[in-house]
Amino acid sequence: MNGFIKVAAASPIVEVADCTENIRQIEALMRKAENAGAQIIVFPELSVTGYTCMDLFAQKALRGHAEGALLQLMENTKELKIFCVVGMPLETENKLFNTAVAFQSGHILGVVPKTYIPNDNEFQEMRWFSSGSCTQSETVNIGGNDYPMGADILFSAKKSGAGNNSNKNVIVGIEICEDLWMPIPPSSNLAIQGADVILNLSACNELIGKNHYLKSLIAQQSARCIAGYVYASAGFGESSTDLVFVGKGFIAENGVMLCESERFNAESKLIMNDIDIDFLRNNRLVNTNFASRLQSGHQPIARNITFDLTPYNGQFDRYIDPHPFVPSEDEALKERCEEILNIQTIGLVKRLKHINAKTALIGVSGGLDSTLALLVTTRAFDMLGIPRKNILGITMPGFGTTGRTYHNAVSLINVLGVSIKEISIKEACIQHFKNIGHDGVTPDVTYENAQARERTQILMDLANTMNGIVIGTGDLSELALGWATFNGDHISMYGVNVGIPKTLVRYLVEWTANGLPDIEAKKILLDIANTPISPELIPANTDDSINQKTEDIVGPYELHDFFIYHFMRFGASPQKILFLARQAFKEKYSEEEMKKWLHTFLRRFFSQQFKRNCLPDGPKVGCISLSPRGDWRMSSDAQVSEWIKELK
Repeated sequence: MNGFIKVAAASPIVEVADCTENIRQIEALMRKAENAGAQIIVFPELSVTGYTCMDLFAQKALRGHAEGALLQLMENTKELKIFCVVGMPLETENKLFNTAVAFQSGHILGVVPKTYIPNDNEFQEMRWFSSGSCTQSETVNIGGNDYPMGADILFSAKKSGAGNNSNKNVIVGIEICEDLWMPIPPSSNLAIQGADVILNLSACNELIGKNHYLKSLIAQQSARCIAGYVYASAGFGESSTDLVFVGKGFIAENGVMLCESERFNAESKLIMNDIDIDFLRNNRLVNTNFASRLQSGHQPIARNITFDLTPYNGQFDRYIDPHPFVPSEDEALKERCEEILNIQTIGLVKRLKHINAKTALIGVSGGLDSTLALLVTTRAFDMLGIPRKNILGITMPGFGTTGRTYHNAVSLINVLGVSIKEISIKEACIQHFKNIGHDGVTPDVTYENAQARERTQILMDLANTMNGIVIGTGDLSELALGWATFNGDHISMYGVNVGIPKTLVRYLVEWTANGLPDIEAKKILLDIANTPISPELIPANTDDSINQKTEDIVGPYELHDFFIYHFMRFGASPQKILFLARQAFKEKYSEEEMKKWLHTFLRRFFSQQFKRNCLPDGPKVGCISLSPRGDWRMSSDAQVSEWIKELK
């Protein structure tokens, strides 16, 4: 569904060496997962026998029971369509291997042996098992039939357009526990050769701090492989003679932990989530180094075994963040916000030092963008040891300036200790209207843009007289929408906000306000954050309230920032963006509203590239940049028609 597949990690209650009971537990979780819509499920290492059988692995009886139990499990679940992987010992070539057996609809598809066999500290697997790299045969006999075996196997879903399943040829790779902990895990090679999802069957015991390290390891490997990573570890019921197992489960995607199981209870565990295959493949596509090692012929070619990926028909479990640019509550907020502001600040510091500028000018409107730019500039001057009085905050009231924004602009300049200058643009604009034959009354695009360009002219010319630099205030969201006057507020000498989307601008202003000991400064900043966003280019209402609200014209910025994130970061299609928006905003916006504003976003994004192609310098801050010299290079004449068609 829209490029997603639903995966599951299961850790059943274990009875050591009781294969019949173990497959009963496995079957129950398989059925539960399929009923919930899971398409792929992985169980722990040696889940058929239990991991802690130790010297019993050398017993022919246990191996025979395990083989019989596996065959019985497949018979019991032959009507299920879920792609399943369980762990069990298998014997061949007079060696015993710790393996993962993949099967579906009652048929074994292939077997992957563990490559790296631990033999240190609490693990002594070499006492019983051989490395999968030691086998000479490419098959293993189970129940009288030979099946493919090897660490080089990939499982590829047959192409299918059934139902709502848009995934075609999803590829799955498998590794086992210790394999992940090696300098070059097997999953790295499998991913390079096309594995979108890695399944890990594990038996990881609990130690102080180990869970945190493991979680980080899984997230990092999923990031290095640009893959989904599904991890299932041995659970309650394993022997507690020397170790404790609690049934860890993790599902990660490209460095992000999507979900994890609860630890420390005596129950079976089953977690499920949705992995975005489209996103992973787009990331690999734009990362041209990803497959370079395979292209150079340094890697053995994997064997592909096909399976049927069932259509996606379950509930969508994945959380879609409606505000992807804004730090979430579970992060180290102070560190994240300080990092963002420091990136902006150090970029400006470098530019000031390079041009030996001791003065900076900012047009302060009492709005969010100029407020953040002023805060960043004061930080830069503090870092350089230059007095804040060398910053000139200029208020330029025009025809639409309200008392609220004017008061906030003046108050902010004063409370931050920078210099202030007020220059009204009204008379200059009136004269300009006369010069060009405009009636000076009709609030058309000329009426609005003339004011923006007059303000920019004042800033630029005044900067020349003071040997200073004009600090740009425009943000990333405005650039994406082209919501800026060409050669007006579109131009500056250094734009500190070009990498900051509007939702993050508001967040940073609020965060800064809440951290200030100065009550007056806090009050001013919070009021600015709560002021409707407006360029204030047409006259105010009779009650002096803002008449021109940006979000009434171009749409809610929280929607546009969401569209920007998924359009640029993931290369998502309009239909997929709309699908994701439904998940994120279903309680707030109707389908018609989301489609309307997505149409607006696409139309404006394509038509306004010419403004971005001559964008002044400014620092990239997050994962997205619109700089024509960096992340985003696009023809100014590109047509949006194919994107719009998807929304009809």
